[in-house]
Amino acid sequence: MKLGMVGLPNVGKSTLFNALTNAGAESANYPFCTIEPNVGIVSVPDERLDKLAEMYNPVKFTPATLEFVDIAGLVKGASKGEGLGNKFLADIREVDAIVHVVRCFEDIDIIHVDGSINPRRDIETIDLELIFSDIEILERRIDRTKKLVKGDKKYQAEVDFLEALKAHLETGKPARSYNFSDEERQIIKSTPLLSAKPVIYAANLCEDDFRNNIETNINYKTVCEIADAEGSAVLPICAQIEAEIADMAEEDKKMFLADLGLEVSGLNRIIKEGYSLLGLISFLTAGQPEVRAWTITKGTKAPQAAGKIHTDFEKGFIRAEIVSFDDLMACGSMAAAKEKGLVRLEGKEYVMQDGDIVLFRFNV
Repeated sequence: MKLGMVGLPNVGKSTLFNALTNAGAESANYPFCTIEPNVGIVSVPDERLDKLAEMYNPVKFTPATLEFVDIAGLVKGASKGEGLGNKFLADIREVDAIVHVVRCFEDIDIIHVDGSINPRRDIETIDLELIFSDIEILERRIDRTKKLVKGDKKYQAEVDFLEALKAHLETGKPARSYNFSDEERQIIKSTPLLSAKPVIYAANLCEDDFRNNIETNINYKTVCEIADAEGSAVLPICAQIEAEIADMAEEDKKMFLADLGLEVSGLNRIIKEGYSLLGLISFLTAGQPEVRAWTITKGTKAPQAAGKIHTDFEKGFIRAEIVSFDDLMACGSMAAAKEKGLVRLEGKEYVMQDGDIVLFRFNV
């Protein structure tokens, strides 16, 4: 999963990016590495994987990973190449979802680029640049498709849809708020639109509001209203707190979070929202050589899941031996799970479930 972090200047984006990626390095089980200055890879914390490691004491421990991209700053006119606009748009095109950091805190010492705190305006500023880019892309596709209509009238329905979508964008609304039919989603699949990407709004609050007044913060309420209208997710967060806990030992971090009434850090909450938004789950492989988590989309069948490990596994798929994580933990060992008949043999039509522990049988 690849998440792009966007936001206007002085909203706390860089603070949050640095805190989240550093937080991923705190536990020895969750290594962190930097590919380049603005990209951080963190391991996805998964207690199930930790418990399997205790059971198998593996040579290798490989959690799923999440990539954060600190997207280049945006100025008005990015869609026309202003500032770092071309890089901004190109970077967004490469991510699976967007974490849009929105300033919801007041601080006279940190000047807002537009002179005041206004989440609706800030969100619109970035959305409009994505929308302008999408409109240009749609116009080119509409022109191409209209030419096809001259030879085959069946393309008229596609033109009608594309023009309706363009009209929607021209009202200032992102593509993600358009009510696509399944057929329309297939049509637009070959033309990925930036404003259609799933969004998590990270509502950046001051420490006092985050601790005591989240629900009464007017700016946070505004972000929630916008998110509800377009089906996006909202995550109240305090970048300053995340920066404070990033360097803490694990036990100190847990105590600090408990004091805030939280079970997990902002990193974990963003990961959870990201998986939910993108419809992702994890299956696990376990043994003495390696314990590992693999990320797939909901609805993936066993052969395609096997292909995540190696293409030969999918080509020569025979069957999958599967036990649920909970059943394995209840039994205490794979041998005991087999004795109780809890290890199932599944074929090509089996739909993988979150937490499946699997051994694929194949022949090539």
